[in-house]
Amino acid sequence: MKSQHAWFTHHRFGLFVHWGLYALAARHEWVMSREEVPLAAYEGYARRFEADRYDPRAWADAAKRAGMRYAVLTTKHHDGFCLFDSELTDYTSVNTPYGADAVSAFVEAFRAAGLKVGFYHSLLDWHHPDFTIDEFHPRRNDPDAVALNGGKDFARYREYLHGQVRELLTGYGTIDYLFFDFSYPEHSYRQPGTGAVLPGKGRRDWDSEALLALVRELQPGIVVNDRLDLPGDLVTPEQYQPSGPMLAGGEPVAWEACQTLNGSWGYDRDNRDYKSVNLLVRMLIDGVSKGGNLLLNVGPTGRGNLDPRALASLAGIGTWMELHDRSIIGAGPSTFSAPVDTRYTEREGRLYVHVFAWPFGHLHLPGLAGLVAYAQLLNDGSEIAFSADDPDQVAQNTLPGGQPPGTLTLQLPVQAPDVAIPVIELTLCD
Repeated sequence: MKSQHAWFTHHRFGLFVHWGLYALAARHEWVMSREEVPLAAYEGYARRFEADRYDPRAWADAAKRAGMRYAVLTTKHHDGFCLFDSELTDYTSVNTPYGADAVSAFVEAFRAAGLKVGFYHSLLDWHHPDFTIDEFHPRRNDPDAVALNGGKDFARYREYLHGQVRELLTGYGTIDYLFFDFSYPEHSYRQPGTGAVLPGKGRRDWDSEALLALVRELQPGIVVNDRLDLPGDLVTPEQYQPSGPMLAGGEPVAWEACQTLNGSWGYDRDNRDYKSVNLLVRMLIDGVSKGGNLLLNVGPTGRGNLDPRALASLAGIGTWMELHDRSIIGAGPSTFSAPVDTRYTEREGRLYVHVFAWPFGHLHLPGLAGLVAYAQLLNDGSEIAFSADDPDQVAQNTLPGGQPPGTLTLQLPVQAPDVAIPVIELTLCD
């Protein structure tokens, strides 16, 4: 990454917020497409968007307590509804019962809390009259979809897309991160029954080169993701954990895993498939150990508040981060090889051993003998004894056998610390 983007790989942990009209439906943010909801019916949600519980200061407080250092808000999702005051459309939060620019309030609150501010902006728009019907469009199965596309002028939509990006990057001060979503040039949809082909969209449709140039011109220091069908400043694996560092041309690249609490980005009232706090913490650790960030999503309700399940998840992560954040913030992968059921991160001469499965009595760390000056549990600063035993030592009764040369052995208490994931901090020798 460029030097001006160093904050991104330092901060490691961010909040993703998916909020819009779909929160009122409460059946996933893709409800308009999934259920092929007619536009007129979907627009009805705008007349009921009161957002009377919207308090971005409370969101920022929850994020900060969770240990997050930046946040990304959906300024417009695929349904085309804008949370900002756009001069290019009336389909915005200003023209709802809420009656205000929700993005402006978000930016003010998160900046005041000391968090970096990012925008998500969808390249898709199922509301715009010139956005052509494709595989994801709610009208993809209309028998006259091809004929309807013949009457659309995508160049007008492209001008609209670029115009809204200009509005976002000139109306709210410095924006730290822009998350575009998404390109799909390989997705051609063949209609059942008619056989009509509806092509996908990519860089030529968005004029991605010009759009990215516009972004760089307006906000030279901004971080931009990789979903314009062009290389970006980082790559964005979604809803999976990479098995190792992410590479481009054989070299590690900056990356950020985009993850949900329960498999849905928008508020999904009846979705109970919530990840445990333990799993979420492990995902955060695992990503940092491989050189990545975690952008963890919440979907506020139709009234604008975070529901109790989301708040409980953030609070649980925050309890762990309060004691262990120095193993995450400013940390990155280590050149040492971690043993099974552990992950290493490293920062400023300290190696952090995250113990996913607490062993009995001993933890053997290959290649670290003679390299560690001090060891302690990070949660309470209590010392951990260690040794480098004779590799030829023969096991007898209570005496364990020797480990391979170079192995450092930690002597652990029987009881693991009462934290989601225990962390042992090793101070490396100068």
